[in-house]
Amino acid sequence: MDDLNFQAMLNNAGNFELRRAVERLREGLFDPLGIRLLTTGEAKLNKTFHEGVNALDRDKPSHLCICGAYGQGKSHSLNYIKQQALGLNFVVSYINLDPRQVPFHDFKGVYRALMGGMKFPNSENSFVNVWKTCAHKWLSLPGNSKKSCRDLIPEQIPHRFKAILTAMAQKNISISPEKRKLKKHAGFKPKEFSWILKNALMGKDIPSWRLRSVFYYRQVSFYKENSLVCHEQEEYLAMVQGMAQLFRKIGFKGWLVLFDEGESIVQTRITSRSKSYDFLNKIFYPKTTSHGFYPVFAFTNDFFTYIADEAYDRVRIKKNGKNETSPIPIPYFNTNYSKAWENINIHTLHDLSAKEWKILINKLIAVHAGAYKWEPPAALMQSQMNLALSKLSGVEARLKLKFLVNHLDLVQQSRIIEYQLD
Repeated sequence: MDDLNFQAMLNNAGNFELRRAVERLREGLFDPLGIRLLTTGEAKLNKTFHEGVNALDRDKPSHLCICGAYGQGKSHSLNYIKQQALGLNFVVSYINLDPRQVPFHDFKGVYRALMGGMKFPNSENSFVNVWKTCAHKWLSLPGNSKKSCRDLIPEQIPHRFKAILTAMAQKNISISPEKRKLKKHAGFKPKEFSWILKNALMGKDIPSWRLRSVFYYRQVSFYKENSLVCHEQEEYLAMVQGMAQLFRKIGFKGWLVLFDEGESIVQTRITSRSKSYDFLNKIFYPKTTSHGFYPVFAFTNDFFTYIADEAYDRVRIKKNGKNETSPIPIPYFNTNYSKAWENINIHTLHDLSAKEWKILINKLIAVHAGAYKWEPPAALMQSQMNLALSKLSGVEARLKLKFLVNHLDLVQQSRIIEYQLD
């Protein structure tokens, strides 16, 4: 961002927004305005990110891995990409992977987290509302008069979710009050239908018998054609990829999914790691093009070191049955992922240069001044903060920013005290 754009954005920001941005920086937290105002050295990241966007426009698969040390700006980069993607009309989901709460090998849980963290570029955060509006608009087009919701839903989406999406967009059968009293219509509980469908779409364990009742009364003609149970974790990955394609069909750029703390994948036992690696491999190298699907991961450097050192020849022994004479060795891993991922798209973060830190300090002084309505001695502050920064070699960038904000706080407070004494 050049100086003119920075100043224009700063002038347009409200005092509350500026104070909140500074307060979050002080605590080492992320703030949307702070990211827009203070991101520095973003040219290379922009180039790499937009190369992936251009690949999607050509119907090519795309992914991005942000790699760097702890505190070097991985999460900041993901938040920056999030804002860029929303500006490009992507639907965006941002989640933190965690071995206990959102383990990557449990892709059903990953799917639920992605659906729960969904953001739309038009500030509408209810997928149900967006889907109903877009589906009705699509069906009302002159060329779609003989089509149904099923024609709009990508084939890649599992059968259970095709039926759920169709039911969401359709109305209930009209049943007279007299007929509702009949035993055969005991399952007609329209007040529950929206809740059931929403929770089923989010990945909750809504039993099939409840869904069948909803599908019947919402006139989903095809729900009996296949099982309404997703038995395999891979079906949830297919659902994520299919949803990205669906977003594209209803007018969005696609679905950008951001995975922070990707290094947590290697912090699990070998059976979980092998499943996680397999999911990653399917994401990096999909067998079929996932139109509109743009996954972005943040990894530490240690993650790739661990991947390189993994014992890919390790096997587990299947116990013998009564009629078997020898044990059967089964590999934990399907392939050597270190070799398989040699050409994945990695953007490596580096420490900001002295010039970039100087630019960032100037911006930070201006933001702090705007937030607290004071006039810092800019030249003196720049000199002091650059000198202080030179003594923090090896310190995480996040902690450097906290230190600089604290320095501005102390100078501002001393000015207030001097003014009161005068």
